Amino acid sequence: MTKKYLSIDTKLIHAGEPEPRILGAVSMPIFQSAMFEYGGEKSYDDLKYIRLNNTPNHAALHAKLAALENAEAALVTASGMAAISTALLAVLSQGDHLLAQDCLYGGTHDLITKDLPGLGISFDFIDGNAPGSWEKKLKPSTKAIYVETMTNPLIQVADLRAVVEFAKAHHLVSMIDNTFASPINFRPAEWGFDLSLHSCTKYLNGHSDIVAGAVIGKADLLEKTVHKLNHLGGSLDPHACFLLHRGMKTLAVRVRYQNESTLKIARFLESHPAVLKVNYPGLTSHPAHERARSLFEGFSGMLSFEVKGGVEAAERFMKKTTLPVIAPSLGGIETLLTRPATTSHAGLAPEERQRLGISDALIRMSVGIESPEDIIEDFEQALRG
Repeated sequence: MTKKYLSIDTKLIHAGEPEPRILGAVSMPIFQSAMFEYGGEKSYDDLKYIRLNNTPNHAALHAKLAALENAEAALVTASGMAAISTALLAVLSQGDHLLAQDCLYGGTHDLITKDLPGLGISFDFIDGNAPGSWEKKLKPSTKAIYVETMTNPLIQVADLRAVVEFAKAHHLVSMIDNTFASPINFRPAEWGFDLSLHSCTKYLNGHSDIVAGAVIGKADLLEKTVHKLNHLGGSLDPHACFLLHRGMKTLAVRVRYQNESTLKIARFLESHPAVLKVNYPGLTSHPAHERARSLFEGFSGMLSFEVKGGVEAAERFMKKTTLPVIAPSLGGIETLLTRPATTSHAGLAPEERQRLGISDALIRMSVGIESPEDIIEDFEQALRG
């Protein structure tokens, strides 16, 4: 009998674990075998094979991820972009049209603007804060609407309730990149989203040592995504599965601590005379603060900010800090700083970044699990003169 767990904290530890335990192993063993003995499977997709993402390591992750977001099914992939691209290609085909939020992760933006048109898939960008404007961009061929829970890197919060309502009213597949929030702060299936996407490289793994992705949501859409992934080949190696499985078990304690720490750091930055602007939905000054409060159980470990003095001042500040690592990516136990104009959004034309409000001086911060007081002390010295 499948056990049911009420708390996400308990699901992180126990959901999806093999029963009975494999030879009594408390930790999930690594099944580092490319193929498995034929067991009478009737379908190619049911054969046990690493590329088909269905080894015991994959199966345990799929069950755990689905349980975390109270969804019907889940699938792990070789990277966050493998999850995003495969899910989009499972939902869209030649002649279809996509509505997408106008401020997205650079890789997603490039996929939509540079790759999908070559496959005969058109798109229009929408303002996540203006639901009344979406219908004007709707076409008979529109099949899906795509947003981020909190946008990268401006940490905007779209009208997510309106996204779901709009999708249902117009029979669209609703898709959301939930990487920044993680299932601790937001669970898309509970709000009616069809598909939730993650770069598991970030919060779900949490230790900056693998690249992985996940698609979570409705079973019929996951079945399509699985078949598409089987052809595209973005499978996750069993050892990476093991590291993701292990990292996820501390997700709740990490993210809740990061939520608290980031709010303290955001308040410090907002009050500092050398700081021009802070983007963090936990701040009452954030334009979507009340919306975020009503949607999320925490405001995440992600913020972005600008210091006075432009790019030169931003570079000087980052070089003077001693605790954060200057590196792209996010969601790990280490605090990271990066300028999106040179990393995550370098692929966007300067005028496009400017249109979206992504200044070249913008600093994106991923808060780790260090003491926030130590980070604040470090920032104080880095912001001096």
